[in-house]
Amino acid sequence: MKHTKIIDLLRSTNTLHEVTAKGWVRTFRNNQFIALNDGSTIHNIQCVVDFENTPEETLKRITTGAAVCVTGLLQESQGKGQTVEIQVSKIEILGDSNPEEYPIQPKKHSLEFLRENAHLRVRTNTFSAVMRVRSVLSFAVHSYFQERGFAYVNTPIITGSDAEGAGEMFKVTALPFDKTPRTEVGNVNYKEDFFGKETNLTVSGQLEAETYAMALGQVYTFGPTFRAENSNTSRHLAEFWMIEPEVAFNDLADNMDLAEDFIKYVIKFTVEKCEDDLKFLEGRLFEEEKSKPQAERSEMALLEKLNFVLENNFKRVSYTEAIDILRDSTPNKKGKFNYIIKEWGADLQSEHERFLVEKHFKCPVILFDYPANIKAFYMRLNDNTEPGKETVRAMDILFPGIGEIVGGSQREERYDVLVQKMHALGIEEEELWWYLDTRKFGSAVHSGFGLGFERLVLFVTGMTNIRDVIPYPRTPQNAEF
Repeated sequence: MKHTKIIDLLRSTNTLHEVTAKGWVRTFRNNQFIALNDGSTIHNIQCVVDFENTPEETLKRITTGAAVCVTGLLQESQGKGQTVEIQVSKIEILGDSNPEEYPIQPKKHSLEFLRENAHLRVRTNTFSAVMRVRSVLSFAVHSYFQERGFAYVNTPIITGSDAEGAGEMFKVTALPFDKTPRTEVGNVNYKEDFFGKETNLTVSGQLEAETYAMALGQVYTFGPTFRAENSNTSRHLAEFWMIEPEVAFNDLADNMDLAEDFIKYVIKFTVEKCEDDLKFLEGRLFEEEKSKPQAERSEMALLEKLNFVLENNFKRVSYTEAIDILRDSTPNKKGKFNYIIKEWGADLQSEHERFLVEKHFKCPVILFDYPANIKAFYMRLNDNTEPGKETVRAMDILFPGIGEIVGGSQREERYDVLVQKMHALGIEEEELWWYLDTRKFGSAVHSGFGLGFERLVLFVTGMTNIRDVIPYPRTPQNAEF
């Protein structure tokens, strides 16, 4: 039976005709009023049942979570809260939901409880809104790059290289654990493994994307990445999605321009397309923050914060200038930071990044020219820096409430400098021979950045835990579902 999406019924100006809707029961009041939702919108449609002429057996089966099909007259609503409702003439129960067992009852559930029921949590208003916003944001990412002539590149998920050099990677192996083949000196003999070498799940598609940028000019990846970092914070996942553009002939300034333009585009796109969901999430955030001390509450409502990012230029500040600001700041002098900034060269923590954004500049900040020894080997070394204070053409974008949302750099295009940096870090040339080839044959200035998609979703939805913006979070000791 053909049915109409609830979002289209609610937008309809044409009433007094028969319609069919299918969805899940959110609530059933007074044996008469069904709040029906099919996932197409945050809003339910009210379906008014003629309970006197509906079998008792059917009424008993209209429970929260049940899937139903209703047919009836679409008419102007008699009650408040909706413009139209369905006067039901026929109802069919498509799938029962035992109210004694169904965990998502019409009451407030904690986010922890909903994480334990991640397969059902998307049936709540909060998670249906978050996941619709995530879907639109994802589409916006592709729209931005496709409209500007970028090629979408699918980089490998299984890789033999560690792009970040952090070593926190998941191993991929087909070797048996009980009779693992060993070399003469007792090490695991990866030559007998499926790929004939040690392989891992990727932490980034950047290195492979760079090779494609050096032929296609401008490319982007958007896919899953993995970190085996034993971190149980509200900002870390073991499996997450990364957006990584790489552009030939772009320098650091071009890279900052691209990142800022990109972020503003996808946020604007989503604000325009997800008005109802974002208004709901804004209200949810407002209620949640009432229980927090005044000092911890957001200074801006959600939509105000999103528009603030759209309307303001991101402040560009060198790492050196940022260190001076932090060193002289009140929380640093009074020992309020967990990590006190003492000298140039310190690796900035989330608390420092958020201070710069939320308290000092009061706008998104792009930090650039970081110390070389706290950044990755592939970042371009700045010329004319004093010994011991070498910097690289790196840039991080810092957002309110999140800290770092984008990390990028101008890439080291000089073969000899790149080899030197790899040697200093103990990275074998043989391991990245193909990456070095791009510096031997037609090398040129090029730049790129990585944006953790979940951190972007976190910012746009106003959620506070990264586990709540991905369908099935993967974290230490947790691979449920």
